[in-house]
Amino acid sequence: MHQLQEIKIAIIGLGYVGLPLALAFGKQRYVIGFDIKEKRIKQLIAGIDDQHEIDQSEFKTARFLTFTHNEEQLNNANCYIITVPTPIKHNNQPDLTPLIQASTLVARHLKKDDIIIYESTVYPGATEEECVPILEKVSGLRFNEDFYCGYSPERINPGDKNRRVENIKKITSGSTPDSAQLIDRLYQEIIVAGTYLAENIKIAEAAKIIENTQRDINIAFMNEMTVFFNQLGIDTESVLKAAESKWNFHSYRPGLVGGHCIGIDPYYLSYKSQMIGLYPEMVNSARRINENMPRHVANQMIKTMIQKKINIAHATILILGFTFKENCSDIRNTQVIKLSKLLQAYDCHVDIFDPHANSEEVKEEYNLALIDEPKQYYYDGIIIAVGHQSFQRFTFEQYKSWTKPNHVIYDLKHILALDQVDTRL
Repeated sequence: MHQLQEIKIAIIGLGYVGLPLALAFGKQRYVIGFDIKEKRIKQLIAGIDDQHEIDQSEFKTARFLTFTHNEEQLNNANCYIITVPTPIKHNNQPDLTPLIQASTLVARHLKKDDIIIYESTVYPGATEEECVPILEKVSGLRFNEDFYCGYSPERINPGDKNRRVENIKKITSGSTPDSAQLIDRLYQEIIVAGTYLAENIKIAEAAKIIENTQRDINIAFMNEMTVFFNQLGIDTESVLKAAESKWNFHSYRPGLVGGHCIGIDPYYLSYKSQMIGLYPEMVNSARRINENMPRHVANQMIKTMIQKKINIAHATILILGFTFKENCSDIRNTQVIKLSKLLQAYDCHVDIFDPHANSEEVKEEYNLALIDEPKQYYYDGIIIAVGHQSFQRFTFEQYKSWTKPNHVIYDLKHILALDQVDTRL
């Protein structure tokens, strides 16, 4: 096995996870940042991150980092960190295609004593059951004799400028005791918050998958309660503020649950559970509740508009926000698209405004055109779907300037005061 000082890293995939990792390691050791997208590589070479997560000044500090889409340059590395996405298929089954492709890519350049570390979120067992056989078959090398694997799950929080890769504690693991120690020491070079060395790869995989599943379950409870409170005419936010007066109340807020983690990872856990004959009732129930929230929001909006005697057919509705969460450009698995389609099914005209989202990416991914700015005195209703800081800076008068005299404002993110809105989660 290679010594720590001999390690030369290749980061495979330069998205929300891979780029910050490459920059962090690139400040102190040789790193190849690899991505199959040539356009992405050209932007990164120019010091531009079109995801708006990394400032241009940060590129200058990673003086040992080079970016490439040329596969042959991977021959210069001996430690490969794979940070590709792990999405789901239309039937909510895991889609391991990016992981399999990345493993095949790395295997073509694998050499004796090399290390492969996976950061992508998977179900327990996926690294050794799905990825290792590919590495062995393509490379012709033997696992834990000729090459070694590790798993160190990402904990990146898109849009968060305070919790960066360096100051989030990192779980590490390896396929042998020696490789686990080496991988842990490697990450300790960049993780100021420290590392947690798990006993084995499966434990590290399981720890990651329950982190996001736990959040999904907690948010599902609040979503179920807000539907209940809505029926009783009780304001959920007021209930939560009262409950927070108790020291051990865990505070979660209802809302649309999307993104590449919370809205997807529980399906990986459910898939593996059912593979071994177990039905994870709480996990699946939470997913059903959260998947149904766009319908609840749409129904509440239509109901409130009817109560105000607004003609639903051809009504104009403005949705503020398209990304899956506030202050980031990530549109993966956004639930706003479902909300928009549900409102359109009522024959409503829907405009969506989001200055954080990349219009070209939205068009390519969802065949949807975002508007450049809201129209004046045009909308029968506004839904504040994402809590961007830019939206929080708008005054109430600004919001009203976009609406007709008789209108509905539905605030999902509690940006406006209770007496300024018609309904809210």
